[in-house]
Amino acid sequence: MMKLRHLALAAAGAALATPALAQAPITYSTWVPPTHHLSIWQANWAADVEKATNGRVKFQGLPKAPAAPPGTFDAVRDGLVDLSYVTASYTPARHALPAMAELPGAGGTAEINSVAYSRIYWKHFHKVGEYNGVKLLAVWTHGPGQMFNTKRPINSLADLKGMKIRTGGGIAEKFGNLLGASAFVKPAPESYELLSSGVADGVFFPLESIISFKLDKVLKYATIFPGGSYRSSFGFFMNQDKWNKLAKQDQDIIEKAGYEVAARSNGQSWDRADQLGLQGLKGAGVKIDNASPAFVKAVMAQAKQLDDEWIKSANAKNVDGAKVLAEFRQELKKVASGK
Repeated sequence: MMKLRHLALAAAGAALATPALAQAPITYSTWVPPTHHLSIWQANWAADVEKATNGRVKFQGLPKAPAAPPGTFDAVRDGLVDLSYVTASYTPARHALPAMAELPGAGGTAEINSVAYSRIYWKHFHKVGEYNGVKLLAVWTHGPGQMFNTKRPINSLADLKGMKIRTGGGIAEKFGNLLGASAFVKPAPESYELLSSGVADGVFFPLESIISFKLDKVLKYATIFPGGSYRSSFGFFMNQDKWNKLAKQDQDIIEKAGYEVAARSNGQSWDRADQLGLQGLKGAGVKIDNASPAFVKAVMAQAKQLDDEWIKSANAKNVDGAKVLAEFRQELKKVASGK
């Protein structure tokens, strides 16, 4: 008995002397180049959370995304990677409500759009459950979407008619087709090959993306709309099981770094990247035209149909689409005024 007691005490002492096994790091991935502002923003966000949790929560970037961009939601839900982001326009059947933030006629910067969208999303959309299966941490939009091509200046709907345009899907694809283009969906990283091979004549993108994907080397023309003609909405989310294993104090810290805080910082990051993109376009000699008031009016006349379609889809999910869309546009004005 004494021998057993001594063995038990020794075992207990060893257990106390051995530090608890550290929790496995949270893996994260990106499907855009490592130099893209989204990749940099995510890495910085993870580093900030590590610091705020005093190292209790650690992150590990994967060298390669475990799935093609449209499969990102499923990859996180199924645990192939713990944390990532993706545009909702890649999965429009699953994520219909975020298309509100993509409609033409929003604010002039990614920060304005992202903050306003974040406020409306958490107030009206999250309870519908389109992101069920993962722990959603933030939503945002990219910068104002513009028109770029290899063929000719686009100064009217006639100039755009029939042009093969790569889009990210969602509102951008629908809008392109409404305007008379032949719009189709392909992941952003494929754009260079699509343009250089002639499969696409042009792309709809924010200014930043032209430089990130090195499209300034193949594009010849850009048409800039005030505030852009569309934008893409994003979700940033974590594997639910991974989230559940975190201590409550660390969950609280992560949430404090998410939601509107993440939306604003990502929007600011995108706006800085858009400015660099504009400089890069000018440096590459791309011909840049500002859309005329008449062209803007003709383009926006088509937007009413997109508004009506989104309102109908929102109503089908028991969201008052017309009321919420009007509230979103008021929120855009509030954010733009500094509120």
